[in-house]
Amino acid sequence: MEIFSYSYMIKAFICGFFLSLIIPLMGIVIVNKKISIIGDALSHVSLAGVMIGIFAGIQPMLGAIITCILASFFMEFIRKNFPGYQEISTAIVMSTGIGLASLMSGFIRTSYNFESFLFGSILTISNFEFYTIIILSLVIFFIFALLYRDLMYISFDESSAKLSGLKVESINRIFMFLIALTISISARTVGILIISSLMVIPVALSLQFNRGYLQSTILSSVFGIIFTLGGLFISFYLGLKPGGTIVIFGVIILIFMILLKKKR
Repeated sequence: MEIFSYSYMIKAFICGFFLSLIIPLMGIVIVNKKISIIGDALSHVSLAGVMIGIFAGIQPMLGAIITCILASFFMEFIRKNFPGYQEISTAIVMSTGIGLASLMSGFIRTSYNFESFLFGSILTISNFEFYTIIILSLVIFFIFALLYRDLMYISFDESSAKLSGLKVESINRIFMFLIALTISISARTVGILIISSLMVIPVALSLQFNRGYLQSTILSSVFGIIFTLGGLFISFYLGLKPGGTIVIFGVIILIFMILLKKKR
């Protein structure tokens, strides 16, 4: 239990718990809507937001939050103008994020450690980031819980949801807002290049159990928590990078479960 004698590890476990609870909740919807690539698109935008925050002299996380929210609304705007072509809006937003990040890198003269955002640095988060993650994670969780049935409906069949009287466009906007918040607060801790993996892998594992939607949603968050906390334990005792360890640990468990299922 030496790991709990370090205050930074306790903070990492708390942040890891909250993030691994909400990230798979976003993942269960995007997987069923078949828009998993959306995590990659907004994560690239969050990097641009981090750079904008540094350039503007504000907290990089705030820059990422604002930029991701604007990008999510921009994505919905494009999607409405190209109905039936979801991948176009995702590709355009991803390209915009990469281009903006490349452009902003020419204006930042300080030797800032962008690797902590690319691959995550959950062990070095500030108090501001710590409390921001906890508060926004709770907000995201409660909004998701309130919209759970509506999100389940539109994730399978938007057309039927519209016919039943659901305000599909409003719900989609709120969901995009939740994804933007989730990704922007996860960039510093989980890592921009890793967030989308943590959205999809726990969901993929939960689908191996062939349960209903509610049970799959709960299992996704449970597996997300197991991957994150287990990855932190492994990285601490083996001296590895936490973000990468969490993802590889999850992939190994997923492969093991697939092989076990095939054997049965």
